[in-house]
Amino acid sequence: MTTALTEGQAGAGRPEGDRAARELAERRVRQALGAVEVVGGRALRGGLYNSVRLVELADGRRLVLKAAPPADAPALTHEQGLLDTERLFHRLAAATGAPVPAVLHHEPAGPGGAGEWLLLEHLDGRTWDELRDSLTEDQRMLLRGQLGAAVARIAGATGPRFGYPGPVPGLQGADWPTAFAGMLAAVLADAERFGVTLPVPSAVLAALPVRFGGALAEVRRPALVHFDAWEGNLVLTPDPVHGGLRLGGLIDGERAFFGDPLAELVGLDPLGSPEDDPGLMAGYRSVAPGLRTDTAGARARLALYRIHLALVMRVESAPRGYAPEHTAWLLSWSADRITEQLAVLDGLAAGGTEAGGAEAGVSEPGGNGPGETRPGAAAAGG
Repeated sequence: MTTALTEGQAGAGRPEGDRAARELAERRVRQALGAVEVVGGRALRGGLYNSVRLVELADGRRLVLKAAPPADAPALTHEQGLLDTERLFHRLAAATGAPVPAVLHHEPAGPGGAGEWLLLEHLDGRTWDELRDSLTEDQRMLLRGQLGAAVARIAGATGPRFGYPGPVPGLQGADWPTAFAGMLAAVLADAERFGVTLPVPSAVLAALPVRFGGALAEVRRPALVHFDAWEGNLVLTPDPVHGGLRLGGLIDGERAFFGDPLAELVGLDPLGSPEDDPGLMAGYRSVAPGLRTDTAGARARLALYRIHLALVMRVESAPRGYAPEHTAWLLSWSADRITEQLAVLDGLAAGGTEAGGAEAGVSEPGGNGPGETRPGAAAAGG
């Protein structure tokens, strides 16, 4: 998971930071926007992978500059070209009408170790995570409805293939069972590479996409999925029309992929069951009334995605170098979550929901949304 980066987390009052980093940020902003005057800025804290800076211009604009870590930094297999994935996510999501920051410039990694970077508009506001304790139940229900509608719109965007849009081979496919199997295999290989123990044998987990291939095959359109839209990546802003707060934007789309719209529900709340939230689901179905969460196939896929996300969160603790207390909690929680969801799958299998026994019930909005094809996508589509 990534962490939202907003003004409320900017660490006001701390030193400006390294002079070289400040000057590099100014050069990048001018490369993207031309002869603009940079009058301020600071490093933002909260990001767990990319470095992020707030940049303030003389014309009043505030921007966010994200830079990838060095190429030799420890990372999971899928964590290549993440800022290009974020660029793609925000542009596709914006085309659906969902609230996201505008992309101003993306610079891919270049020769001589020049790193990838991305320039975005800054969303003024505070994250839902920061404001959670001050929200009334009525405010929360209203915002959950807005969130449901936003992610339903996002799921209307269609990709050129299933899986991660990044450049790593084996993480995409012409169908969802193939792509998801590759995504799961990659994180299992990462666990072995980083020496992260698993709560059950790796072979048991690796076999899940085949065992529940019928449920996965119900997904026939590669829908855009943010997969990290938890409360820390949701910006709330004042509502000028009705008062109170509204959903101002979803940020940090670097974990996005093309797959099952149901997976979005898992990313919204890794610890809970958003499909049981009436406000969220009412908002979602106001845009995409065909979403099903109650079929055997849908329940199997939700369990598979919860296992996958718990594995990602468990394994990334090694390269991230979290504090010992957080790592201990993460290892304990993820073990319980994986065991719990395997039990759900075993129960469904007893009822016939495996490779060929899933109930019908494709969980995607009808129609195709706007898509974007990358150079070489057809060749890499698998």
